[in-house]
Amino acid sequence: MKPLLINGEWVTTSHGMDNVNPSDVSDIVAVYAQAGRAEAESAIAAAAQAAPDWGLTTPQQRHDILHAAGNEILARKAELGALLAREEGKVLPEAIGEVNRAGQIFLFFAGEALRQRGDRIDSVRPGVGIEVTREPVGVVGIIAPWNFPIAIPAWKIAPALCYGNTVVFKPAELVPGCAWALTDILHRAGVPNGALNLVMGPGSVVGQTMLDDPRVDAISFTGSQATGARVAAASLPHMRKIQLEMGGKNPLVVLDDADLEIAVHAALDGAFFSTGQRCTASSRLIVDEGIHDRFVAALADRITALNVGHALSEDTQIGPVVDPTQLAQDEDYIATARAQGGVLRAGGERVRRETEGYFLRPALITETEPLMRINREEVFGPVASVIRVRGYDEALSVANDSEFGLSAGICTTSLKYASDFKRKSQAGMVMVNLPTAGVDYHVPFGGRKSSSYGAREQGSYAAEFFTTVKTAYTCA
Repeated sequence: MKPLLINGEWVTTSHGMDNVNPSDVSDIVAVYAQAGRAEAESAIAAAAQAAPDWGLTTPQQRHDILHAAGNEILARKAELGALLAREEGKVLPEAIGEVNRAGQIFLFFAGEALRQRGDRIDSVRPGVGIEVTREPVGVVGIIAPWNFPIAIPAWKIAPALCYGNTVVFKPAELVPGCAWALTDILHRAGVPNGALNLVMGPGSVVGQTMLDDPRVDAISFTGSQATGARVAAASLPHMRKIQLEMGGKNPLVVLDDADLEIAVHAALDGAFFSTGQRCTASSRLIVDEGIHDRFVAALADRITALNVGHALSEDTQIGPVVDPTQLAQDEDYIATARAQGGVLRAGGERVRRETEGYFLRPALITETEPLMRINREEVFGPVASVIRVRGYDEALSVANDSEFGLSAGICTTSLKYASDFKRKSQAGMVMVNLPTAGVDYHVPFGGRKSSSYGAREQGSYAAEFFTTVKTAYTCA
């Protein structure tokens, strides 16, 4: 059984959970220890005890640890990519790419540890000097999702440690393998006892313990809207900082003047790669009437040609859905869309392979209306709907007609429309002639409306969440 990490010690518990391969349910990756309330409280206590000393370490100490971890992740990307593909279901090239990104994130924040800045400002009062500096927040609780099991923990843990915070890390129950490997790498890289604690277990127990404990100074959460709302409500009495990423219903607008091949590629990649299990996935394809029929026909042909299968097979392009619950949810959204008048133009059926897994052919649903359920709620699977519009103004209006605002895209050859869309799109990230999914590791990540709350993740903007500002006055 793979143990927890609490205060620098590997801790085994009486209860473990199987890590099941969604490409082959007979394949158990490993058994991982499950924390209860007592283990979660011990981890929080260790983080609180370690916080003062870790917060006063030198930038060089933090740089060296993060740099060593990043280098090991990159050196082991083939091995860790295979683990990721096996436990989460991304096809191997995507899984290796995710591991590579995690390594790059650690190297970036290793550099940021040496680039921490402040300001020296003259006071309006004679003889008084002012210094504005940043300090660690303290104990940070990190609650990560299953869809990016190493990249998302990396972009939360790396800045937390970079800026001198201690961490209590609860990964998603479905993907403990990458979380354990990442924790092991950081532990061996020299993170001191208590500065990083791994507590695997159910959110109702481990997550709730973190929410209830006033010693947790901040929580960075990625997951569903409903759980994000509970994190916010539970954190308010403690006046802790919160950072919430809660998904999207991302539009990709295709105008009549778009390059058809570019538009089809952007839709195929954004909607269906990573089995559509990305918060930035293009789930609403908003298509101008002049190009609609050609676009739909070309995209349907590309979907039909996709090879769905085992994530580790060389010829697989789309891996399995992560688990049976998610598979049932995907099928329910498809059925509801059809019942409400949508037309299943391509895919949407289960696929049989040599191994028993959760294989679903990507689904394209046409003739949908903006108010249909399929266009209002996040499916989080390989399912995309098409909305026919007349012209740019209607397309922009439909794109913004959502409670979400994470990512948005437009395919056009018009600089006028591209520039206007970048300005008026109510999303935190905007793509022109690119998939809505796929972002760089050194720039801000986050959205608007119900998609995000709090400071942005990634890049130098991460300092806004993982530090607190101090203003000090000195009289000469």
